[in-house]
Amino acid sequence: MTVDNAQGLTVKGSNYKLDMTVMFAMHDALRRELGHIARVGATKTEDPRHVMALAAGWQMFKSYLQAHHGAEDDALWPVMEMTLANRPDDLALLAALEAEHAAIDPIIRAVDATIANPASAPERLGDLVDALASALNAHLRHEEAEGLALIDATVTEQQWQAFGNENGKRNGPDAPRFLPWLLEGLDAASAEHILSGMPGPVRAAYRDEWLGAYRRLDRWAAPVS
Repeated sequence: MTVDNAQGLTVKGSNYKLDMTVMFAMHDALRRELGHIARVGATKTEDPRHVMALAAGWQMFKSYLQAHHGAEDDALWPVMEMTLANRPDDLALLAALEAEHAAIDPIIRAVDATIANPASAPERLGDLVDALASALNAHLRHEEAEGLALIDATVTEQQWQAFGNENGKRNGPDAPRFLPWLLEGLDAASAEHILSGMPGPVRAAYRDEWLGAYRRLDRWAAPVS
């Protein structure tokens, strides 16, 4: 299925039956934030533990990643497992994706423990940031290379919508920050496609209030005390 905007630009991820635009946008946003995290972890002018502990960017990254993976774990993989009950190779792929989720959570907890410990060595944070980037990037590549095609071939439109609704519910309280965060740096066609599926009041709030507030937020700088 090809999804085009009014200017005839093809939306990223439109070669699937299901609309994968938000999925690809989320993956792109996570990769973008991993770049910011790597820069903070490597900084020499400030204590990176202090920046990570106080910067809004780390808290947002954790929250949105956990919401996304939690929605997959609770609202996507289980319905696929039921459909694929007699297909061991496909079940093995789902099990591998779930295991990759589970392997990322302890790294995040270790980062939090390190930035909370003033006695920790700066090198410890750098090593953990590298481990996080390696684990999450590998998972995103695996999901895009194999997982999305299996999702597209297995999940119904109704099930995909239920997954999207669960994702939205988990991020709903932070929508004024999450939506601009998700769309930051996204190509114009994909961003407009995502916005076109939102209720009118949400689109208006995004354009009139949320986007400006987000642009004023220096989310990767520690607040000045």
